[in-house]
Amino acid sequence: MTDEGRDSGGIEGLGFLATDGTDDADQCVDLEDDSGAVVAAVGRQIRLWRESAGLRAKDLGDAIGYGENQVYKVEGGKRIPKPEFLDRADQVLGAGGKIAAMKKDLREARYPKKVRDLANLERAAVELGAYSNHNVHGLLQTEEYARALYEMRRPSFGRDEIDRYVAGRMGRQEILERQPLTMLTFVLEEVTIRRPLGGREVARHQLERLLEIGQLRHVEIQVMPTDREDHAGMGGQFQLLRFDDGTAVAHWEGQLYNRMISDLKQVRIIDLRYGIIRSQALTPRESLAFIEKVLGET
Repeated sequence: MTDEGRDSGGIEGLGFLATDGTDDADQCVDLEDDSGAVVAAVGRQIRLWRESAGLRAKDLGDAIGYGENQVYKVEGGKRIPKPEFLDRADQVLGAGGKIAAMKKDLREARYPKKVRDLANLERAAVELGAYSNHNVHGLLQTEEYARALYEMRRPSFGRDEIDRYVAGRMGRQEILERQPLTMLTFVLEEVTIRRPLGGREVARHQLERLLEIGQLRHVEIQVMPTDREDHAGMGGQFQLLRFDDGTAVAHWEGQLYNRMISDLKQVRIIDLRYGIIRSQALTPRESLAFIEKVLGET
């Protein structure tokens, strides 16, 4: 039976991942991304409204607090306007809410395609299980922790790329509150909660966030102690998603690319391993106590 409010069906029609200085006005557009057509259409509409109002690009920019060059880039579909850009332009151009309404169309276009693909899978899932072995899982991260992770990437990301990836990661976390609730389970290696990525203050806030999320009734967080002599997760971190129609996929993350696994036999192997990993880890209650202990030491 399909849950009301959740995308029905399994993995059909869902996109799979092929892999895993900024200004204040907007964000860069990946011209090879299928969201480019949406951004271009929004830009054309803004230009038409501006021309109908008899304003030059500089006039509009001055009126809404952006540079002329930024206006041209938005109108040319080369930049993704932020919500405040659309709100101000709507007011100045007298669009009566028509420009501001485009925020909904641009919401997902703001995120990289591979982030949208993963978010679509998570949005359709009725159950999600994840094992993380080198950093806190993305659905559990604070914004400052996520930003620290992207800033330490090598080769380095540009500021626009970092902003897009962080926004995409935070956007995925709607799964924590979306109705109907999705059952979420996580197993984190002990090192992921002890390593102070981003600095002590960032680490403290991240631990506090884990304790907060761990209190939710549909979320279970477990810690895998480093001193375990038997461990079923030596193959690396992964995510397992189950859908309403009984199908499931696994998402495996590597150094340079990510892989979506839909082959039934391979998914069963991942499912088996995840069950063993959970049995080897601390219980959810023990894990929250452990995280609280680490927080007191941080």
